[in-house]
Order: sequence, then C-alpha cells, then structure tokens
Amino acid sequence: MSVLQQLTGTLAVAVFTAALGSLQYGYSVGVINAPQKVIEDEYGRALGVWSERAAGLSENSTEEERLNPGQNPVVIMYWSLSVAVFSIGGMLSSFLVGFVGDMRGRVKGMLMVNVLAVAAGLLMGLCRMWKPHIMVISGRALIGFYCGLMSGLVPMYIGEIAPKAYRGALGALHQLAIVIGILLSQVLGLDFILGNADMWPILLGLSGAPAVLQSLLLPFCPESPRYLYILRGNEQEAQKSLYRLKGPYDATSDMEEMRREKEEADREARVSILSLIRSSVYRQQLFVALMMHLSQQLSGINAIFYYSTAIFERAGVAQPVYATIGVGVINTIFTLLSVVLVDRAGRRSLTLTGLAGMCCCAVAMTVGLKFQNDYSWMSYVSMASIFLFVSFFEIGPGPIPWFIVAELFSQGPRPAAIALAGCCNWTSNFIVGMTFPYIQDWLGPYVFVLFAALLLGFTVFIYLRVPETKGKTFEEIAAVFQKGQKKNYTNTELQQLKTSTDA
Repeated sequence: MSVLQQLTGTLAVAVFTAALGSLQYGYSVGVINAPQKVIEDEYGRALGVWSERAAGLSENSTEEERLNPGQNPVVIMYWSLSVAVFSIGGMLSSFLVGFVGDMRGRVKGMLMVNVLAVAAGLLMGLCRMWKPHIMVISGRALIGFYCGLMSGLVPMYIGEIAPKAYRGALGALHQLAIVIGILLSQVLGLDFILGNADMWPILLGLSGAPAVLQSLLLPFCPESPRYLYILRGNEQEAQKSLYRLKGPYDATSDMEEMRREKEEADREARVSILSLIRSSVYRQQLFVALMMHLSQQLSGINAIFYYSTAIFERAGVAQPVYATIGVGVINTIFTLLSVVLVDRAGRRSLTLTGLAGMCCCAVAMTVGLKFQNDYSWMSYVSMASIFLFVSFFEIGPGPIPWFIVAELFSQGPRPAAIALAGCCNWTSNFIVGMTFPYIQDWLGPYVFVLFAALLLGFTVFIYLRVPETKGKTFEEIAAVFQKGQKKNYTNTELQQLKTSTDA
C-alpha cells in the first residue's frame, strides 16, 4: 500500500481536531499583548486608582497615576501577573501530561482537559461581572494549565497515529497551529476589531472557543493504536483503530512493529519521571530532548515576539503593530514550508539550518540596533533581520522539538520524557520573558549577541549529538542511542527500572 493511500479522511480529521488544542495555545500566547493599555485602564478603575477627571484625584494616587493607570505600581503588578501566570500554569501541568494521557487515553484525555479551557474563557469573557483583575488572572492561570497539558498531548497523539513517512510533516502541524493562533490573536486584537475598551473581554474569552469545537469532534477520532495495543494490550481494538485511520489494508507490518514495541515496553515497563532522570539507559535521549527544547526557547525568539513592536518603533515604522502582524504572517508561511520539507530534508538538517541562520541574523540585528541612530538605512537592516530570524526559526527550531521527543523514546519512557521536555520548554519560556527587559537594559544594543552565542552553541551540539530520525522506526531510533552501550548493563538497568515501577 502506498503512503498516499494512508492519508485518509479520518486521519486528517483526527490530526486537525488535535491541532485545535495547539491553535488555542498559540491564541492564548498572543492575545494578551495587543489590548494591554485598555486592560490596564480597566484594572485601574477596578482597583480605584483611576477615575474620571471630574471625580478628582484618588486619595492615594498622583494625577499622573490616575490618568495613566499603567504607571501605577499596583496596576503594573496585576498586569505582570496576568501575563506571567500563563507560563506558571503551563510549567505545573506539563508534569501531568503522561498521567492524563495514560489514564483514559489520548483522545479522552484531550476531551477531559477541555473543561479547563472553557472555564478559562468564561472567566475572562465575563470578567466585568466581578473584579476584572482577579477574573482575568484566574482565567489566564487555567488556560495556561490547559496549554501545558495540550502542548504534550497533541504531539504525543499525532506522533502515534501518523504514518512513518509523514510523521514529521504531521508532527509539525502542532507548531503551525500555534503560529496561526498567534497570528489570529494579533489580527483580532487590532483596535478597530476586538482590541478596544468595549470588546477586549470577548477577545480574551475567545481563548476557550477552539476547545468547544474540539470537544464536538474528538468523539469521532480513533484512539491511538499504540496506546490501545502497547499500554492496554487490546490488539483487536488497536487493529480497528488502524483500519479507521488508514483505511482497509493489510495492517500486518504496523501490527508487527507495535508488537515489537510492546515486547520492548513489557521489558522496560512504565518509566516514571524520577526513574527517567536517574537512568543512564535513556540519558542520551533525554539530554538531546531537553537541549532541543532549550534551543527553541533560548534562541531569542520570544524576545522578538514580545518586543518586536518596540524594535519597529525605534526603527521608525509609523504603524509598528502592522509590522508585528507581518512577523506573524512570515511565521506562518515558513512553518508551512517546514511542514513540506521536514520529511524530505530531515529533522537534523532543518534544525541546523535554522539555528545557524538565526545566529547570523542575531549578529546582523545587533549591528543594525547599534548603528541605526548613526545611519538611517541601518533600521532596515534591523527590520530585515527580524523577519529572517523568524523565518529561520520556523524552518526547524520552532516545530521540530515538539514532535522529535516522541520519536526519540519508546512507549515506556515516552510520556515521562514529553512531560520533562514540556516543563523545560515552559520554564525557559518563563525565564526569558521575565529577564529579557533587564538583560536588555544591561546590554543595550548588544542584547542579541548573547542569543547569537547561545545559538552557536546549540548548532554545534546538534551537529555533534543529534541523529537524523527521518524515516526511521521508533526501534531504529532507540538503537542509535543504545549503540555502544554494554548490553548486559542495559538489560540489568531496564530490569531495575521495571522492578522499581512495579513496586
């Protein structure tokens, strides 16, 4: 049977439905930025540090603070918490990905956590009914908790149902959905659409909308055959799921591959997060997985996303918000390019190309920022560097870390590995978001030299340590890392892992 025949309508629906969780993740990342000023005004009114001019000054506020509540320390604190609590929620829930995915299955797990997204959307959408700052912060915490789970469940499910030849392309759809969500939030957040004083609660409340659609579609999606067979031991249900996903065909090869995975999983059993950290058997894979996620977040991409508007303002762009939306469009186009190329060029090649290109762009951005006051044309260098930086990111370093973790690990340690990688991603994201303004004040125009150095280090690491996983089975990928290890030692440690898990 040809690979094209395996791309059935049911498979497309299943991947699309799962990716709605990623779309919601991207929307939640970008939605809070555009309406910052109007939300700060709302917080100021709710906290009593803003009032109409005719009402006179607040007893505890200066006139400047009353008329510009964003400058009030209390408003700043609540606003910062509204932004940061999203990442904190994601960090906490990322540890639960394996538990949720294994408890009822990948499909029912996603369906179950959608309750969080709907509740978060209602809290933010109805925030004017009580205290807006409390309602928004609570909603952002819930949606962050939801996104931490979905950032693991979606790649896990797609990676397990995708045909081997298209595993990379379908896996990259997670990142594509994220960037589409970010772009959608940027467009809807424009002042004349929803990013204004009257409509901003609806803008935030729409964070829960994709969960409603996903909840309606998930019952029609087959469960992961690997989950059914390898974890539940239900060979008949796994075969039915395969037929639904890939159509009526000879499933012997797929069943045989899963049978070998099950034998391996029975030997290694379920691996807890603590056991995975301690084990030398999986140390190389885990190190590679964590470094791939660190390379994504410490590349400086979030600094670009968070502060591109300010950079465009310094470059003299009349409407920097539209330039920022332009970054989102470029983001989406090059993620689509990655979807097309990832199963042809390979994961390793695209990641190396992306990181090396970003390193060069970071250097060019530094030069542009340093000399744009002396030479007007240098502002164009800065702008071009931003667009190219984002383009190189989406070619490889953006989408690939999300799904390569599922490729690097067999069924036993996979949920724990995805949980650790997700926590690493969310934690480094939070650190960059919180520290970048201080680093920028410290280094000034040389801030991207730091990211250039990190990018160079990640490029060298991936060149030396990361194997190509394109077109390989999970067994073959694991064999690359186990090559050179002493078999007896490995078997002994696997037995110890099994014993500790059973206990």
